[in-house]
Amino acid sequence: MSVMTGTARDSVRTVVLEWRARRIVAAVVFGAALAVGGSVFQSLTRNPLGSPDVIGFTTGSYTGVVLMLLAGATSYSALATGALAGGLITAFAVYLLAFRRGVRGFRLIVVGIAVGALLSSANTWFSVKADVDTALRAAVWGAGSLSAIGWPAVLMSSALVAAVALVAPVAQRRMRWLELGDDTAAMLGVPVERTKLLLVVLGVAATAAVTAAAGPIVFVALAAPQIARRLTGRGSTVDLAGSALVGALLLLGADIAAQHAIPGVVLPTGAVTVCVGGAYLLVLLVRESRRGV
Repeated sequence: MSVMTGTARDSVRTVVLEWRARRIVAAVVFGAALAVGGSVFQSLTRNPLGSPDVIGFTTGSYTGVVLMLLAGATSYSALATGALAGGLITAFAVYLLAFRRGVRGFRLIVVGIAVGALLSSANTWFSVKADVDTALRAAVWGAGSLSAIGWPAVLMSSALVAAVALVAPVAQRRMRWLELGDDTAAMLGVPVERTKLLLVVLGVAATAAVTAAAGPIVFVALAAPQIARRLTGRGSTVDLAGSALVGALLLLGADIAAQHAIPGVVLPTGAVTVCVGGAYLLVLLVRESRRGV
């Protein structure tokens, strides 16, 4: 309260505003953005594995940032440009390779996994060929952490996420129509393939905003829409507001765990989300196998 009224000591203001507040804001905004991106792609593919970090779009954004780092760029605007360009180019490549009289979810996932594997190999090759300082910077950034994010990056990322939020209501309505089936959506007057392409751009933009600032933080986009669906009891992942809320809470919890899970050690937030995501996938596989039996 003293910080808000301006009566706090300088040391208290530094701890609250510079150390704590920016990480909390970043975790909430980034978690919501990742969840929205995951909800968009899971709706498009009609598959719980249809997440940008599974089908290669996050890896494409990573490649874009690595190339910017190799070129000597370090500002958030340059990294954001690289992340957005890398993600969009990857998305369009996957879209074109998966296009056969339209885009089907399973084909998009398989092609995306293959493209993501190729890009992951390219990222490793870039890191090997780069000088030590650049390779170390790329490795630290690639771990996915909120510890080194400053207020400028948080604010610029928040502005991009806010732009995504402005078009989210229209996107959600179109996504619900698409989940009725391409033929039904076309009869309702929805330009199916153009709408899918615009939704891909929306999902990549939400994911790239996070990747540019914090690195590739995985599994939040995968798990948040499914958790929101189970909490609300709805059979659809087209609940952008609910997914965003769950994603914000997931990433905030993961960041708190990264700071305090091991005394005296601050883990990268991405390392915690990987562990949580692995457990989530294991539970999902067990549930599906039991259902199959």
